[in-house]
Amino acid sequence: MTIAVLGIDLGKNSCSLVGLDGTGRVVLRRRMRRETVIAFSAKLPGCVVAMEACCGAHHMGRALVEQGHTVRLMSPEYVRPYVKAQKNDDRDAEAIAEAATRPTMRFVALKSEAQLDVQTLHRVRDQLVGERTALMNQVRAILLERGYVVAQGRAKLAACLTELLDTEAGSSLTARMRTLVAELRERWQSLDRRIAALDAEFAEQARTDENARRLTTIPGIGALNATALVAAIGDVATFARGRDLAAWLGLVPRQVTTGGKPKLVGITKRGSKYLRKTLIQGARAAMPTLRQGDTRLGQWLRGLLARAHTNTAVVALAAKMARIVWALLRHGRVYEATAVAA
Repeated sequence: MTIAVLGIDLGKNSCSLVGLDGTGRVVLRRRMRRETVIAFSAKLPGCVVAMEACCGAHHMGRALVEQGHTVRLMSPEYVRPYVKAQKNDDRDAEAIAEAATRPTMRFVALKSEAQLDVQTLHRVRDQLVGERTALMNQVRAILLERGYVVAQGRAKLAACLTELLDTEAGSSLTARMRTLVAELRERWQSLDRRIAALDAEFAEQARTDENARRLTTIPGIGALNATALVAAIGDVATFARGRDLAAWLGLVPRQVTTGGKPKLVGITKRGSKYLRKTLIQGARAAMPTLRQGDTRLGQWLRGLLARAHTNTAVVALAAKMARIVWALLRHGRVYEATAVAA
């Protein structure tokens, strides 16, 4: 029995394995505990091991690479069409193995432990920001029910709480509500400290990591989105051109073509919502400065704003930033604004 491609359907406790020979015929079907997969694969000669890019796939992939196997990770979205008949773990593993043999299949690059660490920190920070926003909204609702209307912004809310809790202005609040609001403010301050600590960690990484430092030279990209992009992209050679990176981030137009009549509707919004969000926020922050500059990018942006809505221009600028990210990482350069020819 010679296995050319081994498809593994990863589960929390058990995994289904299906092996294909060089002709694509199924020569192995087996189900085993997750912890025994590595020991089993160590007995096999080097082959292609295919998995869906899900939780734990990168960790197992690195272990399989050390054994001499070639690991191919795929998006579950691309594997789904190869599932035959009714879905079960065995058929999923067979579909994974078959999908890995397709010449047009797109694979996910295997991430290092350092990349996964940075991505985890970004996910934790995003969750903390969400918790802080929910907490602030709750405090605003509590105060509004008692006649205190607070203007938008964290600074306005913080000033209002200081006035209510640290002076006699909040004497109209009941003692129980003053205690509760004080507890919520303490939780808010704790979240602020945790977010600030992560921001400092990202800033330090952006200073020490060559690729992240290179990306921070792009207008609208700071330590936060630079470190997130470097960790997510990994080997930029995975993308043949800048537009492929923009498409991977979901920043290209979504095409709806029928009857030979092409139509563009919004953007695809594929890939990481977090990366796309940070790029769009960065583009929005950089737009006022860029549109006033005598650079080719500023000239392009002014022309776009003259014929398109501001939000459309922001997304287009984010897509162009993604292309610039690819160019800098691919060629090992820093961003240099090109002046408009006189």
